[in-house]
Amino acid sequence: MIRKSPLLALVLACSAFAANAGPLDKTECIAPAKPGGGFDLTCKLAQSALLDGKYIADPMRVTYMPGGIGAVAYNSVIAQRPDEGNTIVAFSGGSLLNLAQGKFGRYNENDVRWLAAIGADFGAVIVAENSPFKSLKELIAAVKADPTKVVFGAGGTVGSQDWMKAALVAKAAGIDPKTMRFVAFEGGGEASTALQGGHIQVYSGDASEAQQQAKAGSKIRVLAVMADKRLPGDLANVPTAKEQGIDIEWPIIRGFYMGPKVSDADFKVWSDTFKKMMATPEYAKLRADRGLFPFDMVGAEADAYAKKRVGEYRKLAQDFGLAVAK
Repeated sequence: MIRKSPLLALVLACSAFAANAGPLDKTECIAPAKPGGGFDLTCKLAQSALLDGKYIADPMRVTYMPGGIGAVAYNSVIAQRPDEGNTIVAFSGGSLLNLAQGKFGRYNENDVRWLAAIGADFGAVIVAENSPFKSLKELIAAVKADPTKVVFGAGGTVGSQDWMKAALVAKAAGIDPKTMRFVAFEGGGEASTALQGGHIQVYSGDASEAQQQAKAGSKIRVLAVMADKRLPGDLANVPTAKEQGIDIEWPIIRGFYMGPKVSDADFKVWSDTFKKMMATPEYAKLRADRGLFPFDMVGAEADAYAKKRVGEYRKLAQDFGLAVAK
């Protein structure tokens, strides 16, 4: 009888583990920012849902790669980690907008594999509770009549998502967005305070943020949500912009991409897992707890959507006279 040495047994065991290791082993989610904020929330949502649903055996590792509003992570994954089948990277609608404007350097939307959209927020047009504007149509009529009397504000500079939302309202009123009165704040909290103080008349923010502010007692009124249909929950009575005759949608999706050389087999395992996970009531609760609305998409559908959206943002930026990626 031949006896195996302890060392040989260890080598064989490690080889067997390596052979059986798959994309859902030793998983990692890269958040392209510092801890806290939307990218961290996106990774933590996947981390909780995958572990709670027993799709992974060990907790997903969340690592932080800040820089360039997502550009550092994007470039790093493409150039240095293109084939890692167990690594996913968080992205948002803002990432797609930045890609469209050339803010991610030499790479574009075709240089990664867009894996999944796992939820979304939506743009919202918000005024103070005592505002004379009771509908989006009334607001647009006022902007059209005298653009100088309506001041927009948001947590973002020219070209940002919040600026884009205000610009779309201005465009609907028939004025050049570059001529609208717009005040940029550090964040949504400052903009909301300025709104209630009468320093601005309109806040182009997010639906989930408005929902939380209303719950906290802020005296605001949501004139419209920029979604394709009415949102569930506390905002169910708020009409969409489209319902009011204004063709504006602004989904702020959250999801993941993978490196460009990840195998089709690994990509399919992730796609199938996310699809199964997002169909459960447990996931719906986790998503709602984080202020996100349903927007579920995986695999080829998610990849096509992300690329299409970047193209739409590129055209929009051109229309508004902003720099775009070539």
